[in-house]
Amino acid sequence: MIEFIRSDTHIDFLGKRHIAMGISGFLVTASIVLLVVKGLNFGIDFTGGTLVETRFATPPAIADVREALSTKNYGGAVIQQYGEPNEILIRVQNHDGEDSSTISNAVLAALDGKFGNDKVEMRRVEYVGPQVGKELTQAGIMAVLFAMVAILLYVTLRFEFRFALGADLALAHDVFIVLGAFAVTGMEFDLTVVAGVLTVIGYSLNDTIVIFDRIREMMALNRKKKNPENEATTSNLAINQTLSRSIITSFTVFLVVLALFFLGGEVIHGFAFSLLVGVIAGTYSSIYIASPIMLMMKGATKSAEETSKELEARP
Repeated sequence: MIEFIRSDTHIDFLGKRHIAMGISGFLVTASIVLLVVKGLNFGIDFTGGTLVETRFATPPAIADVREALSTKNYGGAVIQQYGEPNEILIRVQNHDGEDSSTISNAVLAALDGKFGNDKVEMRRVEYVGPQVGKELTQAGIMAVLFAMVAILLYVTLRFEFRFALGADLALAHDVFIVLGAFAVTGMEFDLTVVAGVLTVIGYSLNDTIVIFDRIREMMALNRKKKNPENEATTSNLAINQTLSRSIITSFTVFLVVLALFFLGGEVIHGFAFSLLVGVIAGTYSSIYIASPIMLMMKGATKSAEETSKELEARP
């Protein structure tokens, strides 16, 4: 195995926890400022728009449909197959002064010009109002909040409240980092991204629980010693012992999501991007956010320098 995933590593992660938390604090603050000042580029799932249901004589390529719509300035439309392979659902954000009938006629004209007048049948046109978008926004926020509360209760019951608080703040850190990435890039934020954020929460929590479980196990063993190690040293050793698992899992997931990002198509582009950012943030926060906050709730008995010396003295 390569050096950085050896199971006997003794890296002083928590000795640098104050620097890491300062960086995280800056990134989270910057994300919040971006969300307030710039905001998210909400898709038509949230802002409202026109839904056009079409049926083609033969199954078309999504890229060809998007190319056709680009001629009418609808290249940013959400295009997806549903039902049969030749049935395509197109969701378009209304431009100023446009109504659904104008959009549907423009969409049909663009598709006819690309595929032929007798190759495309328009089956349904429906307007999705901004009220629906408002309800979806509220539902998305509530889904994330409910997940955070449920995690707080679960980790409190399984471990202690200080572990639960560390896990929840680490997850909040990950969510803000992902949202900040969407704010700074201007990528479209739709329902698939909400699903991505919830997936990031689950992934990050799993990584945190693995580390916490090892910390709790080692703390129980230390209580039986006459001269137990302080909690910072114990947590550091637990992180090192689970490091191989964390890196291998995160790297594998990252490669899969990277393939989805480049090859998965426009429909899941935002979902894949949220996971790319979330996997990195989640792995980082499990080490540098969750564990340090857990320690701060009780207070480590020795300084970071003393912890480093103990680690260096180990064989």
